Amino acid sequence: MASIVAVLLVAAAAVQAFPSISTRQSITALTTSQIDQFTTYTYYASAGYCTNTQTLAWDCGTNCNANPGFKPVASGGNGDSVQYWFVGYDPKLETVIVSHQGTNPSEILPLITDADFFLTNLDSALFPGISSDIEVHNGFGDAQASTATDVLAAVESAMSTYGTKSVTMVGHSLGAAITLLDSVYLPLWLPAGTTFTTIGYGLPRVGNQAFANYVDANVHLTHINNEEDPIPICPGMFMGFVHPAGEVHIEDSGEWAACPGQDNPSTQCIVGDVPEIWDGNESNHDGPYNGVQMGC
Repeated sequence: MASIVAVLLVAAAAVQAFPSISTRQSITALTTSQIDQFTTYTYYASAGYCTNTQTLAWDCGTNCNANPGFKPVASGGNGDSVQYWFVGYDPKLETVIVSHQGTNPSEILPLITDADFFLTNLDSALFPGISSDIEVHNGFGDAQASTATDVLAAVESAMSTYGTKSVTMVGHSLGAAITLLDSVYLPLWLPAGTTFTTIGYGLPRVGNQAFANYVDANVHLTHINNEEDPIPICPGMFMGFVHPAGEVHIEDSGEWAACPGQDNPSTQCIVGDVPEIWDGNESNHDGPYNGVQMGC
């Protein structure tokens, strides 16, 4: 199905608040109430930067205090070779939350602009039945594979413990890339009838045209870009990378513009606003996203 902006939010009211991108004929501005509905998820994405010990105890300062009812189930990673991650349950939203740590712009920029990376097929053991036409950034694929089975086990445990069939995946930067791959991976292993929502912040391009098309058809995705953040325009389209639909661009004016289609070239959207990497501003990468600055 087409990617949609609001269906990312679990409540029925939120689904109504954000119309399907496929029904839009032009770029539209989100209302203040629509923007505010993302804030809960923004704090979960920001909490991904906290250590696994902090998130398992749900004691990570502002990021944890913003969602005080959260029930942590599992956490992992070391913040170095393996990004931190955590899984738990939000009783107010009645959904399992999966969050992955991002990284700062100076660390991710070489990963997505150097010539050391390449497009590669997904691991058939983790992604059974996925077409060989689908290719992803090898570094992002390796990062997701390093936590995939542990995250799956934690999500299964949370779903069983709390009796939910809803899973919401969030992440920023590299964490958003891992989260997007989780959004393809987890539905292959979880029971039929499970609903999935994905919200990424400062998402780099993850895969090729076939990957973007698969995401559009199968993932409820919103990816939010802040002002002149250069990370979302990398790796370049000339290298075969394509963003799926679902972009929301925070403009300098503060307006949140819902940009239909893949890599919308309008100057209201990230591709048009930051046509080349030197037109970007790395300081925009961490936010703020409606007042929330990414980091722990």
